[in-house]
Amino acid sequence: MFARPRIDEVAVAPGHSAFVIDDALLDPQALVDYAVAQRDAFAESPHNAYPGPELRLPDAAAAPLDAFFSEHLRSRLGARRTLRMYARLSMATRRADALDPRQWIAHRDRLDDAPDRLVAACVLYLFHDPALGGTAFFTPNRDARATALGVHESGVLDGDTFARRYAVARAYPHGDNALFTRTGEVEARWNRVVFYDGGALFHGSAIREPERLRDDPRSGRLTLNGFFVCRARAR
Repeated sequence: MFARPRIDEVAVAPGHSAFVIDDALLDPQALVDYAVAQRDAFAESPHNAYPGPELRLPDAAAAPLDAFFSEHLRSRLGARRTLRMYARLSMATRRADALDPRQWIAHRDRLDDAPDRLVAACVLYLFHDPALGGTAFFTPNRDARATALGVHESGVLDGDTFARRYAVARAYPHGDNALFTRTGEVEARWNRVVFYDGGALFHGSAIREPERLRDDPRSGRLTLNGFFVCRARAR
């Protein structure tokens, strides 16, 4: 499934790097074809803030990604054992005026809050149009308590109230705002994958032209997303 990788380390935030691999899959079109065949099984999830439909991959289909991560990326990200993982295909489809406030700002992947855990993530871009957007990384402008409050209120306040309180625009989080400063970005490219510490790094889809999004795996912003809950290496 995966080609022999050449891994590029990219600084994306103070003290943090992402790891980028181009030409990652031997046959990326096979995943696009699978998404087309399974299109009716995609559905939006109430459990996360992803702005479009998703399709969880069977464990057997995710196993090559798990093995690739374990062999090539896990130690680079500061982890020593994978406790669990899952992967999904995703399509961002919402226009800016249909986004919830929690989709206007950067987020972290809070799959496990235990102090000895590291939650790694990856995004594999399965589309040819780079204007559909890559992945941006951010640092908070406020202290931890105020940042946590802002993130919490993005999930409970209506759009007008959140916009007034935090001066955040109704848009995908591709630039600076009152809560976060963008510190790095990995641009989208067909068959490129980026791995990063999703539990520590605030990040978001850098979609500047949401009018280009399509609800079609052949022309939309189709990605493979992987999440790995790991035991962190002792520091």
